[in-house]
Amino acid sequence: MNKEEQVMMGFRELFNKIAWLNKFKMEGSFEDYKSSEVHYIECIGRNVDSNVTKLAESLYMTRGAISKMTKKLIKKGAIESYQKPDNKKELYFRLTEEGQRIYKIHEKLHKESQERDKAVFDQVTEEQFDNMLNFIEKYSNHLDAEMKKMEIDIKSE
Repeated sequence: MNKEEQVMMGFRELFNKIAWLNKFKMEGSFEDYKSSEVHYIECIGRNVDSNVTKLAESLYMTRGAISKMTKKLIKKGAIESYQKPDNKKELYFRLTEEGQRIYKIHEKLHKESQERDKAVFDQVTEEQFDNMLNFIEKYSNHLDAEMKKMEIDIKSE
């Protein structure tokens, strides 16, 4: 296995381990919410004036999937829609009191995960962080370009 394959396999393993460790806390803390719903709530909580387009871009989901999730979370009472006085065409979303409750629990769990992993990150030098961040940025830019090509290919079909 070459180094590129080792890096990619390492990322997958890390992601799967993090997801596995966090799954039990998530399930215990959010009895009526799936992980995808909690992350949707997090996205709305972090971004003012979230609309379908912004959510689709942030969560890498289709507009149809966003609309479906939105309806589900409105029904659960976690989010609500609103319109701006100067733009009656566009719908925006914000957290309700219930959504804020879920958002705060998620933030608490996130802090607990950071604390759990602090021992590792404390050992990483600034130079190592810079190298990792540089790699992530380059790879992310490459994937953005590939996604843009796919959009062009899909539209031309």
